[in-house]
Amino acid sequence: MKSLQLLALVAVLFAGVSCGEAPSDIEEKKSELSEYNNELRELKAKITTLEKEIAQMDPEFGKENTNAILVATMPVPTKDFFHMTEVRGWVASHKNVMMSAETMGKVQAIHVTEGQKVNKGQVLLTLDADIVRNNISEVQTSLELAKTLFERQSKLWEQKIGTEVQYLEAKNRKESLEDRLATLNSQLAQSVIRAPFSGRVDEIPATLGSIASPGMPLVRVLSEDDMYIKTDISEVFIGKFTAGDPVEVYFPVQDKTVTARVLSVGQVINSENRTFTVEVSLPKLDFTVRPNQVTVLQLIDYKSSKALVIPTKIILRDDKGTFVYTVADQDGSLVATKIHIETGLTFKSETEVIKGLQGTEKLIEKGYRDVAEGVSVTLAAASK
Repeated sequence: MKSLQLLALVAVLFAGVSCGEAPSDIEEKKSELSEYNNELRELKAKITTLEKEIAQMDPEFGKENTNAILVATMPVPTKDFFHMTEVRGWVASHKNVMMSAETMGKVQAIHVTEGQKVNKGQVLLTLDADIVRNNISEVQTSLELAKTLFERQSKLWEQKIGTEVQYLEAKNRKESLEDRLATLNSQLAQSVIRAPFSGRVDEIPATLGSIASPGMPLVRVLSEDDMYIKTDISEVFIGKFTAGDPVEVYFPVQDKTVTARVLSVGQVINSENRTFTVEVSLPKLDFTVRPNQVTVLQLIDYKSSKALVIPTKIILRDDKGTFVYTVADQDGSLVATKIHIETGLTFKSETEVIKGLQGTEKLIEKGYRDVAEGVSVTLAAASK
């Protein structure tokens, strides 16, 4: 009789939906369905109450309505709970340098090719420096004479021959030429572009015979030994991350995921996009990645130790808020009891319960959609 009553009630409710005005979109349909489910649960509770009252007056009626709903229960687990947020990042390198000219000159020779491995200090490119070399030769000749004159003048001055002015002039000329020679040698060194570290030549924008000017890009050198992951995160997450936090890094191109660690958290907010920078280590990989390759990061933005965590699917909602069903002993019989709760964050189909549960309850894990407040239940094997 109870099953027939429920079937009739469901039929009436769905008839009301079909006869009424159709919702304009899926959200309205979901909202309407939720309202009907709440009404159904309330009616089930009223039916159960009436059945109990009638059973007290008519024992025969009570015997016909003793079929309890079969449910399975689970304890309220206490464990460490965390929530992760997903952001996009990209592969970066601390050793990814575009070498540029420091002085003007014609590109005289390119000693490497794109993709070639190079060692630290290896010559990559040279500029025409004939004028500098000629100046060096002239200064070296003048310096030799200046040194000779200074040595002679110094000996004369020691013998108190000549004036102090003559001695100082000879000294000044020698030192000036030495400084000029050092400057010219520095200019000559600037005409030779060397690898700042061991790595690989990634690209060579320079062309043979072109005129290079200061700041003009000539050759890019890249090392894959010092790469990391970089991402920009909204300022709403300030204080959520610290160095050493675990991070899940997903590489969409390779369809692979690795576990890494936060290297550093930026302390300055970018005024243009209101973000701060987080750098993540890149562990040793068994596949190849390249700088600027896109990644997807999962970072922990919330942690709670010894939290009450329950499956999200068993959390229901009524006009008073969210609730779960538990099993309670009522006058020697097991009945479903509604407990309203306050929830926190949800992650991977689990939700933290902030208020409402003590941790000793038996939650209805299976059959929770078939019960209502006060409905008689019978237990199946409990989840472990």
